[in-house]
Amino acid sequence: MKNLLYKEFKLSVHPLCYIFIGISSLFILIPNYPLAVGFIYLLSFYPLLFVGVNKGQQSNDLLYTCLLPIRKKDAVLARIITVVILQLAHILTVSMLYPISYLLNYLLNSDAENPSTISPPGLGLNSFVLLLAFVIIGFGIADLIFFSIYYKNGKSIVCSTLLTIITFVIYLALFTIALPLIPGLEILNKIHIGIQFGCLFASLLISFGLHYLTYKVASKKLEKVDF
Repeated sequence: MKNLLYKEFKLSVHPLCYIFIGISSLFILIPNYPLAVGFIYLLSFYPLLFVGVNKGQQSNDLLYTCLLPIRKKDAVLARIITVVILQLAHILTVSMLYPISYLLNYLLNSDAENPSTISPPGLGLNSFVLLLAFVIIGFGIADLIFFSIYYKNGKSIVCSTLLTIITFVIYLALFTIALPLIPGLEILNKIHIGIQFGCLFASLLISFGLHYLTYKVASKKLEKVDF
């Protein structure tokens, strides 16, 4: 597995993927902007990873990988781990920028008549950890959809990407923007930090389960592909 991951990051992951991670992380620095939006753009690197601008499909990366003396399911697992590592790198980058974002919003809103009411739409800055919990589960759902479709024949990159992004957008819009606007649920923006970290831990367990299911489903489908 170590050699497969080395191959993924050296041959499959295009440098533009890291640029997407960096640029999409900067969205959190935009004052009074929905915090969840930046995470949506992260999914845009999937075509780069699987098609890869003169890599991926254009160089028959999947065929090459499956011709190596490895099991097909190991190739799927290596790709899933690669995607999860990139997702975690993005989450870590956004988390590092969060204090700056909080400070910018505080300074820009400090002169307002009632600054406590000014916050990004949906889950605000005070619920950042809870937002990460929703995002982590969302990434798990997105990967389940993407890998299940893509590994059915190894060519459905457009269909799998579009369906993944649409589902992720609907999920985030529902659970991180619309949900706190429901009367009585505005408390989500004031939830105790201890409860937020509890939700984050639970989201990691759910994400692990979703990615394990993704591995099982995608592996089965790739086993049936005849190159």
